[in-house]
Amino acid sequence: MLALLGIGDAAEQSIGSYSKGMKQKVLICAALLHDPDVVIFDEPESGLDVGTALVLRHLVRTLASRGKAILYSSHILESVEKVCENVIVLHRGRVAADASVQHLRTVMSRGSLEEVFSQLVIHDDPERTAADIADLVSSH
Repeated sequence: MLALLGIGDAAEQSIGSYSKGMKQKVLICAALLHDPDVVIFDEPESGLDVGTALVLRHLVRTLASRGKAILYSSHILESVEKVCENVIVLHRGRVAADASVQHLRTVMSRGSLEEVFSQLVIHDDPERTAADIADLVSSH
């Protein structure tokens, strides 16, 4: 698995010398090594290069198609939208939505999961907040 993820040559090195992305690849291998029926990924793309992130997305879909139950937790909604059929949106410890990505997009008349999430849980205007931060930075 390490070779398939591009770090086979580093297998004999101390993990302390690994980059964040390399460590993340090791964690992915460790999670799958014993062929579990349930796989839990928490922010699995953290530190990964683009190529490995694409492999991971395909891997999640492949494992799910082979009957594995996958719990994929991430703040990167674009990734969630690409790998998950069903989502649970949590806000302040409560379930704000529990449905398929397609159903949420349709019911809420939004084009992406990010837009659905914004409508469900964000009450501030993120564009205005970003402008306010940029204004603060520019004024100093």
